[in-house]
Amino acid sequence: MTRPSRPPAIRVRPPRELRRQRRGRAHSCWDHLIAAPLWPLHGANLGTLLRTCDAVGACLAVPRFPWVPAALERGNTLRRPACVHWVNDPVGWLERARGAGTRVVGVELADEAVRLADLPAARTRTVAVLGHERHGIPAEALDLLDEAVEIPMVGDGSSLNVAVAGSLVLYKLAGLL
Repeated sequence: MTRPSRPPAIRVRPPRELRRQRRGRAHSCWDHLIAAPLWPLHGANLGTLLRTCDAVGACLAVPRFPWVPAALERGNTLRRPACVHWVNDPVGWLERARGAGTRVVGVELADEAVRLADLPAARTRTVAVLGHERHGIPAEALDLLDEAVEIPMVGDGSSLNVAVAGSLVLYKLAGLL
């Protein structure tokens, strides 16, 4: 005996419906929330972080290392151009941003760090600084942070990769978590 067919309890929205609900075109530079992996180690993570930037309406600031454009292209699956700020001098760029009133939040294990759950959403222009995946944010940039945020971890690792850490912090700063 066959059972009558019934729709699933959870309806998954098809891509066409999702596209209609979201913005009709790529966002230009809103200059409100910027993910800044200024000392990247692994290229594939940059393209992943760029996709998160698109998802939350943020921009990406990256150094002009010769390998970075190819890394962004390789990991980026977006069909439209994303907002990328090219940075020649990371410390100088952070100094100028902070001097102009930008809130600078560093993702770092520090005594003064707030837990990710307690991080308030960005109400003013905010840069989320992500350090080197092994060494963190360089000492010369630590004094440029207005605050540090820590992502709680219960395992043995001491850090997440830059794409995962940046994505968590960006969603929180965007007010989407």
